[in-house]
Amino acid sequence: MRSRTSMSLVLLILLTGLVFMSPGNISGQDQAIIKLPPPQLEGGKPLMECLKLRQSQREFSPNKLSPQVLSNLLWAAYGINRPDSGKRTAPSAVNWQNIDLYVAMADGLFLYEAKEHSLVQVLKEDIRGLTGSQDFVKTAPVNLIYVGDYARIPRGSDEDKRFYSGAHAAFISQNVYLFCASEGLATVVRASINREELAKAMKLRPEQKIMLAQTVGCPKK
Repeated sequence: MRSRTSMSLVLLILLTGLVFMSPGNISGQDQAIIKLPPPQLEGGKPLMECLKLRQSQREFSPNKLSPQVLSNLLWAAYGINRPDSGKRTAPSAVNWQNIDLYVAMADGLFLYEAKEHSLVQVLKEDIRGLTGSQDFVKTAPVNLIYVGDYARIPRGSDEDKRFYSGAHAAFISQNVYLFCASEGLATVVRASINREELAKAMKLRPEQKIMLAQTVGCPKK
């Protein structure tokens, strides 16, 4: 009797641990966690030069970004720049931090976890083609997806939550533009998305709304 009880307790603990380890409790997915290298916080072009060079580009090389460049990109976009408070590189009303930053690449869909500066695999499938209507999204190395979680905004109407989520996504997008201008990368932010189809593929909750997508890669030569 004790043996059965002990085994049941161990099984319960293991199952509980799996639930907590699984981001969004997505069933049937084996989440890989990619620990990104520490972001390089030195160097880069001066701000005024980045503003001068900032532009949208729609032709991309299919070559992957290096782990270091990807690390720097995600930290610049929405990383934690004040560890004591957990505040980010992009502003957030009332510090709600309600944007989830997803990264669609050839080897799957990942969620950026700023606290650990890591990527958690959400899907193994390549869903880049669902992130926009333009042909280049299918082959560009990185498509960022900005998802606003209305559940993390505790007050206001849906219109208010849409406004704040849109503004928060736009702040992050501009960070990406400036980083790409500094590093000689190509990028374009996009709103032409079949949101219903993409949300279904990403297994988003009803309270999670796709705001924008943004493609990043090396310029096509």
